[in-house]
Amino acid sequence: MNWTIDQLKIFEMAASEGSFSAAARKLGKAQSRVSTAIADLELDLGAELFDRSLHTPTLTPFGQEMLTEARFVLAQRDRLNARAMAAASGQDIELVIAGDEAVPLVGFQTIFARLAEQFPNLKLTLTHGSRNDIAAAVLSSRATMGVLFRSSQLDDEIEFHSVGHFRQTLIVAKDHPLSRNAEPNLSQLQAFRQLVICDRLGENRAAPLTSNYWHIDSYYQISEMVAMGLGWALVPEHIALSPWYRDSLISLSTQNIPQSTIVEVGVIKRRDQHFGEAGQWLLRELEQLFNH
Repeated sequence: MNWTIDQLKIFEMAASEGSFSAAARKLGKAQSRVSTAIADLELDLGAELFDRSLHTPTLTPFGQEMLTEARFVLAQRDRLNARAMAAASGQDIELVIAGDEAVPLVGFQTIFARLAEQFPNLKLTLTHGSRNDIAAAVLSSRATMGVLFRSSQLDDEIEFHSVGHFRQTLIVAKDHPLSRNAEPNLSQLQAFRQLVICDRLGENRAAPLTSNYWHIDSYYQISEMVAMGLGWALVPEHIALSPWYRDSLISLSTQNIPQSTIVEVGVIKRRDQHFGEAGQWLLRELEQLFNH
C-alpha cells in the first residue's frame, strides 16, 4: 500500500465537510484533485471509502472505520512535527495563557513566582475570558494554552489535558423559599427559576433542570443574581464559598440532582503544537496544584 499523508488529509476533510467540493474549497485545491486523491486512496486500501450513488458522497462502513484510523495517523503526524519543532527551537520564548474567569486563582501566584525563577527570560501574558473565548484564542494561536472547565466537545484541532476536578454546589439566597429545605428534590427545585451558565455568545449553553430558567455567561454574575433572590443555581464550590457571598448565599445538598456535579478542569492546546520546557513545567505544576 502506497497511501500518503496528503491523501489521508483530503479524505478526512471530505468526510468532515460532507462533500468533495466543500473539502476542495477548504483545502484550496481543485475538486478534481480531491476526487482523484480519494479514488487513489481507495485503490491503495482495496475498498470504497464513499458511497457515490447518493446525491452527496456518504461514508461506507469501511470508510467510517478508516476515518478513525486516518484521524489517528494525522494526529500522530501533528504531534511528531510539533515535537520536532520544539526540539529544534529550544526553550519557550513566550507563554500566553488564557484562563476561565471561574477557575480559582488561589495558588497561581506561587506558581508564577517559581516560573519567573525557573525561566527568568520568559515573556508571560495572562488573559481571562469565557470558555469559547479561550478555545478561540488557542485555536488561532493567540494563546499558547488555555485553562478551563470542560463542558462540551472542543474543536478537533484542540487537545484537552485534564488536570483536576471541581465539585458544583447548589446555591440559593438566605431568604429564598428553598433555603428552608437542606435537601430539596427535583420537583421542589423545578418550582423556581434556575440560573444556568452559557458562553458569552449565548451559543454554548449548559442544560437546565427546569423549564423556568435564564442563561448567564458568568458564574459570578449568576451568584450575584442568586443573592438577589432571582433563582437557584449550580456553581463551582469555590465560588459558593467565596467571602464575597458568605453573608448572602447558602449551599444546599445536591444529592437529589439527577446529573453529575463534578466538573473537570484542564489545559488545552492546539493538537499540532508542543509545549517547550517552560510550558511542560507549568503543566506539571498545574496538575500538582489542582490535585492538591
